Amino acid sequence: MAPRVVVVEADGGSRGNPGPAGYGAVVRDQDTGEVLAERSESIGVATNNVAEYRGLIAGLEAAAELGAAEVEARMDSKLVVEQMCGRWQIKHPGLRPLAAQAAGLASRFAAVRYQWIPRDRNRHADALANAAMDAAAGKAPARAAVAPPRVVEPPREVAAPDSPARARAREVAARAASATTTGTDPATAPASWEPRPSFTATRLILVRHGETAYTEQRRYSGRGDVPLSERGRAQVRATAARVTRLAPTVAAVVSSPLSRCTATAEAIAGALGGVPVRCEDDLVECDFGAWEGRTFAEVRQEWPGEMDAWLASTRVAPPDGESFADVAERCRRAVDGLCRAYPGETVVVVSHVSPIKLVLRDALAAGDGFLHRLFLDAAGISVLDTWPDGGVAVRTVNDTAHLAAI
Repeated sequence: MAPRVVVVEADGGSRGNPGPAGYGAVVRDQDTGEVLAERSESIGVATNNVAEYRGLIAGLEAAAELGAAEVEARMDSKLVVEQMCGRWQIKHPGLRPLAAQAAGLASRFAAVRYQWIPRDRNRHADALANAAMDAAAGKAPARAAVAPPRVVEPPREVAAPDSPARARAREVAARAASATTTGTDPATAPASWEPRPSFTATRLILVRHGETAYTEQRRYSGRGDVPLSERGRAQVRATAARVTRLAPTVAAVVSSPLSRCTATAEAIAGALGGVPVRCEDDLVECDFGAWEGRTFAEVRQEWPGEMDAWLASTRVAPPDGESFADVAERCRRAVDGLCRAYPGETVVVVSHVSPIKLVLRDALAAGDGFLHRLFLDAAGISVLDTWPDGGVAVRTVNDTAHLAAI
């Protein structure tokens, strides 16, 4: 049976920087510390940082071969850890392809978490790397010179068991462990003011469909297949032109299956040179049930109690409808799937007001009140970047500059 969570310990170095270089990587069972795989290789003349990245890549490849679902990647290279977390820029052009390769491997797992550890806690990988460096220099075969420790050192306690800080740490750890992917819970992502390398991010260009008759009349428009209005078609043409300026090339255009979205998506795909449109059921609008096609005032008059309950909680659904909590769950599933399918690429996502609001709420780690305070125009554009370690950057919300002349 494949291990669900493994620990990857990796290291690399060179004699001279640059000089004869090599790396070492160890994969362990998270629970027992048992060594599941070792990787070690001499790589000729290279720098310390190149060797360190090569060690991380080798460890991730070994974890993937073992069928692991999640990885705890531990290194004593502060630079690699900070760059893979997106907190430090990757300024050296020689490291960027290696970081992109590591990010691509990381996207194969449900989660990868990076941690810096002191060198004395990375002795096994360090020994493998040193043996590989000796072999590169012609001194010895590429074998570890010391017996590796067999058990991963447990984390040191840094606060009293009942302290608020400790309680918060347990909460964050639990949420990270239960997340289906690194992008699911922004609370587990590293916080930083440092600009992240955009080439390792998956960029989602979130587009609300063009206007319909229901949009203009401010009616609840959920699963009913209401077509674009004449004004909506004009908006869509302008939006398609705007998207081509934002992203001249995209990996995919993904749409809700309802026609107001597919018509919007097809216009964008055509402007991009005929990119195929793929429908995703999880991006469909909330099911407003008995409120479909009615105005807010009509619903308030006929269902006052139900309306109050719905406005007070995202877990309450309209009569015969769907709650925002349920919509959020399927939207997370859709976003996670796109990030796995298109790592480091740009994807246009055409959906509805409720799914896009919920995606932005999660990305900004905002509360439910955000849903009632954010206004999204028909044919508005929002841009969201996500990284393999769970980092998120919301770059644009409800851009409508392209609609000014309509």
